[in-house]
Amino acid sequence: MAIDAENTFDFIVVGAGSAGCALAARLSEDQNYSVLLLEAGPEDRDPWIHIPVGFAKLFSKGSVNWLYATEPGREWVKRSVPQPRGKVLGGTSSINGMLYVRGQSEDYDHWRQLGCTGWSYDDVLPFFCKAEDQERGPDPFHGAGGPLSVSDAREAHPLSEAFIQAAIAQGHERNNDFNGARQEGFGTYQWTTRDGWRCSTAVGYLRPARRRPNLKVETNAHAKRLLFEGARVTGVQYDVNGTVREAKARREVLVAGGAYNSPQLLQLSGLGPAALLRQHGIDVVADISAVGNNLQDHINAPMVFELKDPVTINDLHNRLDTKIIAGFKYLFGRRGTLHMACAHAGGFLRTDPSLASPDIQTIVLLASTPAPGMAPHDYSGVSVIATLLRPESRGTCHIKSADPFDAPAIQPNYLESEKDRTTLIAGMKAVRRVTQDQSFTAHTIAERHPGPEITSDEDILEYLRAKCRTSYHPVGTCRMGADEKSVVDERLRVRGIGGLRVIDASIMPTLVSGNTNAPTIMIAEKGADMVLADASG
Repeated sequence: MAIDAENTFDFIVVGAGSAGCALAARLSEDQNYSVLLLEAGPEDRDPWIHIPVGFAKLFSKGSVNWLYATEPGREWVKRSVPQPRGKVLGGTSSINGMLYVRGQSEDYDHWRQLGCTGWSYDDVLPFFCKAEDQERGPDPFHGAGGPLSVSDAREAHPLSEAFIQAAIAQGHERNNDFNGARQEGFGTYQWTTRDGWRCSTAVGYLRPARRRPNLKVETNAHAKRLLFEGARVTGVQYDVNGTVREAKARREVLVAGGAYNSPQLLQLSGLGPAALLRQHGIDVVADISAVGNNLQDHINAPMVFELKDPVTINDLHNRLDTKIIAGFKYLFGRRGTLHMACAHAGGFLRTDPSLASPDIQTIVLLASTPAPGMAPHDYSGVSVIATLLRPESRGTCHIKSADPFDAPAIQPNYLESEKDRTTLIAGMKAVRRVTQDQSFTAHTIAERHPGPEITSDEDILEYLRAKCRTSYHPVGTCRMGADEKSVVDERLRVRGIGGLRVIDASIMPTLVSGNTNAPTIMIAEKGADMVLADASG
């Protein structure tokens, strides 16, 4: 179907990120429907988006990044923590660390147990496979030929095998596929790269879809509010470089702004906690108290090591000879430091043998900095990170004003739960035992942070209060559920509102046990399937 001149479409997708690009691409495959995709940021032309190691340069780059930050915590993490989010075609899939991790099968079975019919692991696995172009080929857990390329590193890194061997020496098993039959164990990560380049959803999904006449993409289009007729959404009002425009939707508006921007848009449009909306002078369309609540994120404990050899991103930043070598390797083979995602090696472990599945993820981040977004240390350094997989702490994302250009107030309440604190301390100790094995220490000069003198639970907790970081995996603020207090139902329709769905990481009822980009793309694949099925029915 051709696009109407009066800016009317069958579907409007708000947000061209990990979910939005995939959603618009899949919907536009059906030529019976026209699709408008709105993105607040620019085209993905920055070259550092496409060179994998460029993620380090995009962390604090305002031209492609919302540059959000949390509110200082009330008790435990009393500081603001950076929250980089992609503001560009591809969204955070254009600026992230590119690890391809789905989480555990138990995560999705738990969603089903919470009443989210159709979201068990057996239900979602086909959509993971549909999205995937697995370099190793198809098998019962993987797909080939999909838009999202999933690749192995093109060359080994000396620290990767050392870390894996250290873990094996400490009693852990080797695992060559964290997304296969089981997650537990140590091995190498796969990346969302293709031929040595980043494969964002803008590249994998949107680039080929833009040839279709029934898809229109508008960049620098900042959504201001949803448009209503009664309790039905009929379109979107948005700003393009100071000019206010409106687009109408014949069928549905699909919000895909992510865990921060989706609840913000709903609240700005009168959908959210009534008291919050009235506080900011917004007319209440529907009092949906859960909008902006249930925020969850992966908090982590970083440990920094100085290495004997110049083999990290630090050296790419600090040494001319390393820059020259890296440039030649990438130019003539798409190899070397420039082709690397954020981590080669890592693993998943249980802090308690009685647990059914891992509760800690670890990665060897091939760089170290004094704080997120800062320049690397002046030595060859790596950060070995222990990540809390299933946090109990819950936070909020609420508007600060009725101005759509004001960043929302993000309050994750990191480490508020005592269990989160005790589990992360245990996880840090478990990962530290791996780094103290001779296979790993053969490559290190010293543990720089927190330092070998920090050993007691009390000292580790104080270190975490001052230095813990996030893995940048916010979810849950437009929670899916079977209960009336959930924001969306199992078909991702906003409760009590017609013509509106939320399809992104914000709908996760609980955080998955791993990185969130692949699950977000799966949500978009499944969401598109449901939207098209309902449209044809």
